[in-house]
Amino acid sequence: MSAANAPRTPRARARSAATVLAGAIALGLSVTPHALADDNPYPSASAAPPVKLDPKAPGLKLPAGATLAPPKVLDIKSVVEDLGGEERREDTNSDVMFALQSEVLFGKDSSKLNDAAKSRLAGIAAEIKKQNATTVRVFGFTDNLGSHAHGVVLSKQRANAVQQVLDQQLGGVSVQYQIRGYAEEFPIADNSTEEGRKKNRRVEISFPRGQSGN
Repeated sequence: MSAANAPRTPRARARSAATVLAGAIALGLSVTPHALADDNPYPSASAAPPVKLDPKAPGLKLPAGATLAPPKVLDIKSVVEDLGGEERREDTNSDVMFALQSEVLFGKDSSKLNDAAKSRLAGIAAEIKKQNATTVRVFGFTDNLGSHAHGVVLSKQRANAVQQVLDQQLGGVSVQYQIRGYAEEFPIADNSTEEGRKKNRRVEISFPRGQSGN
């Protein structure tokens, strides 16, 4: 019988087990007694047996008379923003919302729409028609510079100006408008920087998504 095939003595087996145990500890593995048996020279990484579930267990059953709620599609939001951040579109399962920075619509501290504003609003009016929306919300916002009272007036005037152009572009389509001026309330960015304030100075136009809209 060769030395390689000779049975190991108890002392040799103990040395082997000690070597395996030391290696397992160095690797951060937990070791169970059977992992040190002669026929399994590698330590087990998990000592806990798998948990078996009884599908007929009372705790897994609905109470008598109870029913599962109807399936519901989660509301997923899609956000698309142009490179300059001047215009942002948000789509959910129920609504469409456009946010336009005030700089692309108005002059500084003004509620008079510039010439480029009408072309931007024309695209939004087309989307309102596409979604067959009968309710449109137009909300104005400012940054936190200046007084709150001035911000309320300015943001409402800007929302009114946008609503009037949308109404003209919709060409007689019957729409109910909700118009609000929120001043610096509900910021979407940090007002401590000019970049953040620029994002907060905005007009949001939102309306329900139609059943056939995409």
